[in-house]
Amino acid sequence: MSLLKTMIKHTAGGQDASAGCEVPLLPPQPPQPAIYVSTGLDVHEIEDARDWPEDMEIDGTLCRRLSPEYFAWLRSRMVTAQAAHKAGKLPEDAWNTLRQRFNALQELAIREFGKESLQEVLQSFSPKNYRPPALRPEPQEKPVEAPRKDWIYPGNQAWKCKQPVTSQAVAKVDAIREEAMAKGWSEARLYQNQGRFRFPCGEDYGLVCFVDGDQEIGEVTERSIEIIHGPKSGRPSTLRFYNPDVPQPWMKKVED
Repeated sequence: MSLLKTMIKHTAGGQDASAGCEVPLLPPQPPQPAIYVSTGLDVHEIEDARDWPEDMEIDGTLCRRLSPEYFAWLRSRMVTAQAAHKAGKLPEDAWNTLRQRFNALQELAIREFGKESLQEVLQSFSPKNYRPPALRPEPQEKPVEAPRKDWIYPGNQAWKCKQPVTSQAVAKVDAIREEAMAKGWSEARLYQNQGRFRFPCGEDYGLVCFVDGDQEIGEVTERSIEIIHGPKSGRPSTLRFYNPDVPQPWMKKVED
């Protein structure tokens, strides 16, 4: 028998012998626990979050996986809430609830990341450059229009005109809701999408009508809220959504 025939024979025999063998299974992967926290400081300790995204809706509340950067952002919101409390704009009960939740969260963060690691992030952290939690659509092969949610505010009234609002826009406003209301913004100024005139005329329409698509929310102050257009485009532009319920520099008081 030639060498070539011998090789073919043994090769074929090896294939036949292994045809009935089972392929060994990979060992099961260990669970990956994680801590998810809402912007209202609700804490959820997840036993296995291997396939979970960074931002996740849990029990109807938008949450983000806890990281040193997210902890730093939550801490910056606590500083803002504390200032509102001292100014009399945040009730004592609400402030105490936030403080107790944050203290418990801080203990968890120290346990997870270490005190030195957290302090290092806090020293260089900039709240303005941080992207808050938001439910973002999964990447599509072809761009599709974001699904519209039948959002109505106020829900118990029917106004002449209505502006459609997406769930993504509502989530963006939800992320700064507490901070804005602590600085004197009313719920209507944030969420109203009905008006006496067609959008965007008049002052009836709230912030939620102006932050769809690639618009992101920036700095929140008593007088205005930043709306950043194209933050990832390389040439972002910033507009301001003003609060007509508080005095503005261009308003002059008219005395009788």
